[in-house]
Amino acid sequence: MILEICANSFESAMAAQKVGAHRIELCTELSLGGVTPSFGLIEKVLSSLTIPVHVLIRPRSGNFTYTESEVDVMLKDIQQCKKMGVAGIVTGALTLENEIDVETTQQLLLASEGLDVTFHRAFDWCHNPKKSLQELQQLGVKRILTSGQQPNAFEGLTLLKELKALSESIEIMPGGGIHSENVGAFKKAGFISVHCSASEKVQTLINAPKVAMQSALDEGVITYSSEEKIREILKKLA
Repeated sequence: MILEICANSFESAMAAQKVGAHRIELCTELSLGGVTPSFGLIEKVLSSLTIPVHVLIRPRSGNFTYTESEVDVMLKDIQQCKKMGVAGIVTGALTLENEIDVETTQQLLLASEGLDVTFHRAFDWCHNPKKSLQELQQLGVKRILTSGQQPNAFEGLTLLKELKALSESIEIMPGGGIHSENVGAFKKAGFISVHCSASEKVQTLINAPKVAMQSALDEGVITYSSEEKIREILKKLA
């Protein structure tokens, strides 16, 4: 079973490889659901890792409905990622009604030709997941990252199993709140891969700053993927 680690930094990416994870999804700003990492970070990770690196293509937080200019940015990011040699792209787009934006997704897939493409957890906002699954299969998406439209994948396991049973050419990859205590349920259900952040929060400041720089987060708290947590997950998958 493949363990994909959602790595939000060079340190997290290195921790994933060191302990034995099979693949990473590289992003930043996990607290916002993840956005596209800088090209500097992508280049540094690619130059240091030997396991496959998939890069999140999401220009901002907020929602998954993008303007023409935002789509243009996403396409340019994909082009640059291809030149840099990434193994895969993680992306997705929805309409204002939270249905699959077929036209935009087609553009993203065309730009990603030759790469492994995952449609990310925007899928969990879709009103009709089974219809959306069929649309993504027809578009040629390789994989869907989803929590089964629940706050975490363990709670969404029933829908995840249903989607897996309906899938033909597309892989269902559970992700969201998966850890060493529940990952065995996904292995038992026969999923090919799981997606985890295996993260821990570290307070890096000795004293609280006078002026806050973040509107919704604790100042000085940085999130990393934990070697220990990854190791424990891998033990349960062995």
